Amino acid sequence: MAKIFERIERIKDTINSACARTGRGPNEIKLVVVTKSATIEAVKEVIRLGLADLGENRVQQLKKVSAQIADFLEKADDDSTLPVKVNWHMVGHLQRNKVRHVLGIASLIHSVDTLRLAEEINAAAAKLSLCPKVLLQINTSNEPQKYGVPVGAVTHLTEQIETLPNLKLIGLMTMAPLTHNKDVVRACFARARELFIEMRGEKIVGPQFVELSMGMSSDYEVAIEEGATILRIGSAIFAG
Repeated sequence: MAKIFERIERIKDTINSACARTGRGPNEIKLVVVTKSATIEAVKEVIRLGLADLGENRVQQLKKVSAQIADFLEKADDDSTLPVKVNWHMVGHLQRNKVRHVLGIASLIHSVDTLRLAEEINAAAAKLSLCPKVLLQINTSNEPQKYGVPVGAVTHLTEQIETLPNLKLIGLMTMAPLTHNKDVVRACFARARELFIEMRGEKIVGPQFVELSMGMSSDYEVAIEEGATILRIGSAIFAG
């Protein structure tokens, strides 16, 4: 578990350095710890170290791990060093038939990429009297195997989603290709930032549209330099 502490400290140092280079404050960056490769004991250790935003890629795993962590926090409710609760993020692809399982657990859904999915979230949330926060996932790398809205369709889809009363669109999410070519990675993140600024400038979205989720274990430093507000990091914490 000491290694987890060391890795998190290393990541925090990298975040601080990237922020210093770009004139940003580290408090502008939210670190979401993606737990898909971790044991439950490792997840508990992350929480003990003060990180309360956790992410999962798969719905079944989200349900399982969130229940285990809720039980852990309940049993340790006299430990003032622990957070009262954690914020769960659904960061992986979400199928429409799994939406109701995610609502009520996830504080933010990062992966809305079609109108039909947005409509399903809206309908399910209305039945539960909820208004979940969501991000629009965009495919800035133009990789056919990747989920996400094509760049050219983002504005139109955003306008449609903005008409749905039972969800709150608060930003964009993207993924860069898995490559060592930093120029390719940077171009993907820069394109997402340009779209983000454009949508805010043209008032396509409201004032709640403030989040840019991009950057994972291999490329989060570049993501910070290009304006990310949320990082999704797993293997750099749990696998070294």
